[in-house]
Amino acid sequence: MRVTFPRLADYQRAYAVVERDDGVVYRLDSGLAGRKLPHDVSHLIVERELRISDGIWGSIAAGTVYTSMHHLRGRRPPHAADRSEQLKRTQRERIMRAELLANLIETITLLDDPSPDEIQRLARMKLSVVPVAEPGKDPADVVALPPPEVLAAAARTLQVEAVRWARLRVGEEIVYEWPPVNPTAVRMLHAVPRPHDPRPRDGGKGRRPPHRR
Repeated sequence: MRVTFPRLADYQRAYAVVERDDGVVYRLDSGLAGRKLPHDVSHLIVERELRISDGIWGSIAAGTVYTSMHHLRGRRPPHAADRSEQLKRTQRERIMRAELLANLIETITLLDDPSPDEIQRLARMKLSVVPVAEPGKDPADVVALPPPEVLAAAARTLQVEAVRWARLRVGEEIVYEWPPVNPTAVRMLHAVPRPHDPRPRDGGKGRRPPHRR
């Protein structure tokens, strides 16, 4: 799956173009454009770096369609809506875990050289609302807590991506492949700057803030 994030003019409604492997293409609406790394990019980076295959982006690749996604082109498979709803039901807790982990990594990026103990305390606090891996727990009902060094590495990668995004000029874009060829690599393509058409690629229909429903 290919995901393209255009750098739009500040304060325009941002979006991403999601090209699934089955040829179906969606526009994923986001927040307002600006120099700050889009939250959906943060999610993609965190889920990639922590090897989360059942988070938001893994769910989208598998067929989940959120209300913030609008069909652009490509023939949708039979019973696509039913499959999407089933995935939302079965993946609800895993999506919540991915959200919390993304929030955790974003918080770590704000710390100045945090120690492993500090990262571990922060992780347990952020993930306190979901079961974590402890003796006696059913592995199917818990989320493994990555070691502090893995969380710190993910935070550093997120900081690098934030700098790269901030350097983009209006009209350029950043492209990611999901899943990447290897877990630590991402392909970034800076397009040749082009005049920006402020209209979304579906002609302006259904521009709404993102909702994970």
